[in-house]
Amino acid sequence: MQKVMIVGGGVGGTTVLKLLSESEVFSIVCMADTNESAEGMLAAKERRIPTVTDWSMGLERDLDIIFDTTGDPSVYKKIKRDMGEQTILIPGSVAHIMTKLFEEKNRLISKLENTSAKMDLILNTTSEGMVVIDHEGFIIMFNDSAERASDTKREDVIGRHIKDFIPSTGLLRVMQTNQKEVNQEITLSNGMELITTRIPLVNADKEIIGAFSVFRNKTEAVQLAEQITDLKEIQTMLQAIIQSSDEAISVVDDQGRGLLINPAYTRITGLTKSQVIGKPASIDIYEGESMHMKVLQTKKPVRGVNMRVGPKHKEVIVNVAPIIVDGCLKGSVGVIHDVSEIQALTHELNRARQIIRTLQAKYSFDDIIGASEEMKLPIEQAKLSARTPATVLLRGESGTGKELFAHAIHNASDRKFNKFVRVNCAAISESLLESELFGYDEGAFTGASRGGKVGFFEEANQGSIFLDEIGELPANIQAKLLRVLQEKEIIRVGGTKPIPINVRVIAATNINLEQAIANGSFREDLYFRLNRMPIFIAPLRKRKEDLRELAEHLINKINQEYGRSIEGITAAAIHKMQMYNWPGNVRELENILGRAIIFMKLNETVIDIDHIPDFIEEIPLKQEKLLMKPSGYVSGKTLSEIIDQYEAEIIQQAFHTHKGNKTLTAKALGISVRNLYYKMEKLKL
Repeated sequence: MQKVMIVGGGVGGTTVLKLLSESEVFSIVCMADTNESAEGMLAAKERRIPTVTDWSMGLERDLDIIFDTTGDPSVYKKIKRDMGEQTILIPGSVAHIMTKLFEEKNRLISKLENTSAKMDLILNTTSEGMVVIDHEGFIIMFNDSAERASDTKREDVIGRHIKDFIPSTGLLRVMQTNQKEVNQEITLSNGMELITTRIPLVNADKEIIGAFSVFRNKTEAVQLAEQITDLKEIQTMLQAIIQSSDEAISVVDDQGRGLLINPAYTRITGLTKSQVIGKPASIDIYEGESMHMKVLQTKKPVRGVNMRVGPKHKEVIVNVAPIIVDGCLKGSVGVIHDVSEIQALTHELNRARQIIRTLQAKYSFDDIIGASEEMKLPIEQAKLSARTPATVLLRGESGTGKELFAHAIHNASDRKFNKFVRVNCAAISESLLESELFGYDEGAFTGASRGGKVGFFEEANQGSIFLDEIGELPANIQAKLLRVLQEKEIIRVGGTKPIPINVRVIAATNINLEQAIANGSFREDLYFRLNRMPIFIAPLRKRKEDLRELAEHLINKINQEYGRSIEGITAAAIHKMQMYNWPGNVRELENILGRAIIFMKLNETVIDIDHIPDFIEEIPLKQEKLLMKPSGYVSGKTLSEIIDQYEAEIIQQAFHTHKGNKTLTAKALGISVRNLYYKMEKLKL
């Protein structure tokens, strides 16, 4: 062992002291410094090394090496002069180099210790178990997860050969073949099943220096694989949904950078993925502020914001919501709606509402009941007319089914998929009739809707229009209708520009048009235009053989409306009804059957003769009541109330006289049909 004296208690001396104290080759026998409180002197005393204030006193000892760390040349010369011949003197420059080396060594040791600590932390916190062996097969590392997975303590396996711990190990084979093995099953001695991946360890010279294995419990691995598969399926499904959605979708991260867009977004904005992904959220804004950034700042959703986006300056409505996961803001998702598409959809919706309102051709020829000769002819005529674009004039008494024929003609024509507009010419006031039929332009009259209004003829374009009570049209409307039939065009009220239309006209009336022409109330030229395809529908009194079939059909219809289950009608009831002339025709028959079903008991399932009112006996009673003189003054009633009562009785009498025909009733009373409708509504008739 080399005996050493250190001269100088400064930094150099202290460093040499610490460095040599850790070695078993050197023995420090003395440390010299004039300052007893120097760092090196204190360190020597702590290590129980003799100290002197005069270095010459140390020469008395048998020394092998003297370290001069003072840096004073004169001291170095004196020591060299006085020291023994066998003693080696190391100057301060060498001591300085040793000091630097020592500091570098400590720095490297500290760095390695920190790195090792970090590696231990990483390896011990990972969820996978890890075992490392050296080139001879001895275990040199065993982390915490390996302890848990194998139920074995680290201290029990470190330093043991891998074969002693896992007899069936493949780590030795991996070192021999230098090939990694992925997701291999292995069973420990305690019966635990693991899924492991083995990888050889190779140094910079490509020499195998060991191997390591990463493993986890087989049950956990299977569960993890299932979760990954589920997540992949969910991810694939979400991506498919987003990519196939017609709604434009954009997603940004928590910094407002683009993450995802779908094809609908590109279609609306005109921006591609390369222009959006990774770019600021405001990249697509032309007019307005970025709602993505606003949502990221407030963490609150925004809806229905109008703005313009993309190079096309597309007007859109934006809804944006934050993406929050476990309470943390991860980004935001926006849905963009094209305003032009919304406007188009709104227009289509309004158009659909008009169609639903007017497309009410509910009946076909199968709904027209009757096998009598009186019904076969009009049905055949109607079927023939349905195959042509000719104007049809349906004639017959009230309640014979003229509207039913109009429905059937439309549904059997090539216009059946277009509109069917119904207009009761007598039910609309004369002041409104022209604007309702032909529409009006904006500002045509006081109270006109902004933008004008489409008339019934325009609504029925490419379809059919059913003009009921055509005989009640005033003269000026007749002239305009004649122009429509001749020129196939209309002019709105207040307008000057003709509007071409293609409409199939089906007209109906229960008055004698020939007599009306003679009286001057109906235009002859319009009559000839309408009368191109006349169809006369026989009244019920002329086809009483159809009563049973009609009654059974109407009973089924009433059952559906009233929720009843009447099975039919007896022959006696039919015979009784055949004794009546039915001035109200099929409409009256339906009313009679409906009233009978209402008053039938719940246990009765067939309409019998007792359920049918005694028509023959009832008519005289009604006539007697209607022919009674008006009552005089009644206490508690005003004069207007008494007059209304009398007026109601007169109108009822006129109705009965003219068999329910409103046109003949109005003419007999010397009032217009519209006035008659008004009085009926007022008097609640």
